[in-house]
Amino acid sequence: MLEQSRTNGKKLKTSSLVLDLQNASRDLSLGLNKLKKPKDVFIYNPLDYAETAYFQYIERYAQAPLEGLFLGMNPGPFGMMQTGIPFGDIVSVKNFLKIQEGVEKPSRQHPKRPIEGFDCSRVEVSGSRLWTLFEKKYSTADNFFKKFFVFNYCPLGFLSETGSNVTPDKLEIKYRKAVEKLCDEHLSKAVEILKPQKLFGIGAYAAKIFQRLFPEMETHTILHPSPASPAANKGWDKIAHQQLKEAGVKDFA
Repeated sequence: MLEQSRTNGKKLKTSSLVLDLQNASRDLSLGLNKLKKPKDVFIYNPLDYAETAYFQYIERYAQAPLEGLFLGMNPGPFGMMQTGIPFGDIVSVKNFLKIQEGVEKPSRQHPKRPIEGFDCSRVEVSGSRLWTLFEKKYSTADNFFKKFFVFNYCPLGFLSETGSNVTPDKLEIKYRKAVEKLCDEHLSKAVEILKPQKLFGIGAYAAKIFQRLFPEMETHTILHPSPASPAANKGWDKIAHQQLKEAGVKDFA
């Protein structure tokens, strides 16, 4: 990708920033793949089979410095597991982020959670809620990404034998600690590259990660949009809007 400048006062987007982020994600993926996996958990790594889609996301939208960096926990079965994009609800990724390709079939799939990529007909509610909030406020993805970027702390999706989602805190401790070490290193690189002024944890888990790694930086917590959260099902967009306003994001004032 050649270096390109953005006109009309927009920021300069350099190939080095994009390549640094892409190389960091590839290093993370390779490191995670080398870990000895727990026997009772099925693991998807979208940075492998959906690397092309994820690299498009970085190439199109990553720039620095940022007003804020949003952080999620790890992929959902109908979001990033399918599209390779954080909070990657299929409709949102296609229509708002304008990414519609770049997902291959992994060599091994969970029988109850096949990877259908952009042909998946299921809705990832968390992703739909998050990107819809940003689309309503900023109209276009370009407008949003001038100021912000959205990351996932861990790129791996974890499933039980029945196909239900397994959150990272439920993993055996030795494996979890090894995953966290690699993810900590990757997130530290990303923050160094993107230079955000503020950090936004989407959910308490992500906020605690930010606070642990960057205690000197301004960190805020946004209610996670998961439908598993009773609070999120009572007008998540209004709650998140108010939280961003209280965090000093002028666009939400």
